[in-house]
Amino acid sequence: MRGLTRSAKRAGEMAFNAGGGVINWFPGHMAAASRAIRDRLKLADLVIEVRDARIPLSSANEDLQPVLSAKRRILALNKKDLANPNIMNRWLNHFESCKQDCISINAHSSSSVNQLLGLAELKLKEAILKEPTLLIMVVGVPNVGKSALINSIHRIATSRFPVHDKMKRATVGPLPGVTQDIAGFKIASQPSIYVLDTPGVLVPSIPDMETGLKLALTGAVKDSVVGEERIAKYLLSLLNIRKTPLHWERLLHRRDELHEETCSLNENDSRDSLRRRRRLNNSDAIYVQDLVMEVQRTLCSTFLDFTGNTEEESELECLIDMQLMALRKVFRIPHKPFDETHGPTSKKLLTLFRSGKLGPFILDDLPDEQ
Repeated sequence: MRGLTRSAKRAGEMAFNAGGGVINWFPGHMAAASRAIRDRLKLADLVIEVRDARIPLSSANEDLQPVLSAKRRILALNKKDLANPNIMNRWLNHFESCKQDCISINAHSSSSVNQLLGLAELKLKEAILKEPTLLIMVVGVPNVGKSALINSIHRIATSRFPVHDKMKRATVGPLPGVTQDIAGFKIASQPSIYVLDTPGVLVPSIPDMETGLKLALTGAVKDSVVGEERIAKYLLSLLNIRKTPLHWERLLHRRDELHEETCSLNENDSRDSLRRRRRLNNSDAIYVQDLVMEVQRTLCSTFLDFTGNTEEESELECLIDMQLMALRKVFRIPHKPFDETHGPTSKKLLTLFRSGKLGPFILDDLPDEQ
């Protein structure tokens, strides 16, 4: 595992990153917003820090960790449906060993969000006797699902309390005699517990290129800032270094066996005719499923046919270029003369990854395995 971790870090330092120019990850106004959030945090009795389950460490703001850790806090690792469940359990154990309350969630699932709110109420139990009104604040870096979580909390709050209670304003203050009106959703009574209706946006800490590319790959940094081709090459470097195509080869072999069994039920059916009939039954879903299989098959075959040494950076880059060329055909993107870029191909590959179609991944390595 340690060797794998070193190789994964190497992916963030490859030449295609240096060739893309200096990256200004975030504009100045986001840094100003991060400074302002410190004042708002003083009002919160509990903080829910939302992170991307695929990057449990890279989606944190290190500068604010001392402030956040001094509060009652729950780490909510969102998008758990996109993360490898086996590795996710090890991450939950890691945070538990650090005495940090942590839960993996899907912000679009009511049952998942209800579990989170139950944990929040439990964490606030010790404060209930002291304060008549308690406030929960949701914070996190961009695109980790803060708004989706607050929208789900809003729906739950609406179902728990009458209409006239759901948009009440909670009067809270960091010091006795100092109060401030904060709009929030009521999720509990006796005492009243509100969730602030606007999330706090944290600026990610980006100490190196690898962290920045992980954030870009998961969508926390705009593609236009980094460049889709650069992000796609980083994704392919990770897949190749981790030998993911070999895992796909086994999955594809099992799928082919199932296809053969299905075809044997009707000897007149070929694989292509079977696919055509399936597409007629549910064209969009079947098209995507077949496209994903073709992408995996293509990356698998190019990986297996490659005779170079992927431990050598220049040869790994050669493999990645071959894979992007092969994927262009899979995505049916016409080749333009004198155009050596892979923008449209990269965009489609990133869409499949970010939607979880290529499988569940966790990009960060556990600290004790580095």
